[in-house]
Amino acid sequence: MTSTLPETPGVLAPPFGRFFLPGPTEVRHDVLHAMTQQMIAHRGKGIEDLMARVAPRLQSVFRTTRPVYTSTSSATGLMEAGVRNAVRERVLCLINGSFSERFYKAAVNSGIAADKLEIPFGHYHSPDMVAEALKKNSYDVVTVVHSETSTGVLNPIADIAKVVHAAGDVVLVVDTVSSMAAAAVECDAWDLDYVLTGSQKAMALPSGLAFCTANDRVMARAKESKRRGLYFDLLEFDEYYKKNQSPNTPAVSLLYALDVQLAHMEREGMAARWARHTAMAERTWAWTRDLGEKTGIRLFAPEGYRAPGVTCITVPQGKTGSGVASAMKAKGFVIATGYGKMKDEMVRIGHMGDHTMEELEVLLGTLGEVMTA
Repeated sequence: MTSTLPETPGVLAPPFGRFFLPGPTEVRHDVLHAMTQQMIAHRGKGIEDLMARVAPRLQSVFRTTRPVYTSTSSATGLMEAGVRNAVRERVLCLINGSFSERFYKAAVNSGIAADKLEIPFGHYHSPDMVAEALKKNSYDVVTVVHSETSTGVLNPIADIAKVVHAAGDVVLVVDTVSSMAAAAVECDAWDLDYVLTGSQKAMALPSGLAFCTANDRVMARAKESKRRGLYFDLLEFDEYYKKNQSPNTPAVSLLYALDVQLAHMEREGMAARWARHTAMAERTWAWTRDLGEKTGIRLFAPEGYRAPGVTCITVPQGKTGSGVASAMKAKGFVIATGYGKMKDEMVRIGHMGDHTMEELEVLLGTLGEVMTA
């Protein structure tokens, strides 16, 4: 139901539970309202107190004892930071969708030697294929996207990390943009070297913040790197982190929102948040299988390797992804078309962030009407 935001007479909050893009996702009204607070100096006690509050809660989200750095940027900036700070000579980029290819572009555009281990969209990278690729050339970094938002595929990063480290002095750089806070990501327990994410997906914040953590292996490489640049220098992030500040002027309004949302996430607990996402994903998969018997629709990602935050569903014969998304919009719901070259082959449902099973059921009921019309 539409409601008035606190202390904002005449400003109506949009109804919650109808916006199912796989990022940006919906944001709680109180989190949005937090951004109306007045500015504070970014080198004063106010910002230091704010950053000190969010620091341990971000570590809890990332499941790490390492610092988690906050960047006023999109997650793509921290993808570039990962390759610029960590690569010594050559990087192997695991590509199975549109977003995993960004690592390769970031490396090449930074003057870094890069190779692709590219497989068809909709497939996952197995540890065996990664181990085999590492035998064929000398690499010091491997990049991987955990949850490929363009296809709904979840790569087995814990197992991939094992074969990467077994290959010698090689580090793993991981994009968890649409998996962090939706799927289990154990940065310390899985020995993940560098992990990044964005604010606008399962963390259910407005766009504009990105977060990363780096272990000692990556920080040692950053000290040696002559490519780390200015804005995404991990050593600078670390120095200012120790002072509860950021290297550059932060988006203070977004930090207010982060503070409120992390409190919500802390109350829910990470295990419960993962379980809620898994339940919504499994309900969507079951719904797709049931409707597929009548319409021929199917899940794009293979069983056992499906992301809990986003589901990609092919559309019935005679329909297009853009047509289905437009029909849903006319009924008051927002879902995504397929991504890039697959725009009209499928639709993508972002059941992530603070959505509930009850909201998802309403969405699926309406989508069923559109798919069978």
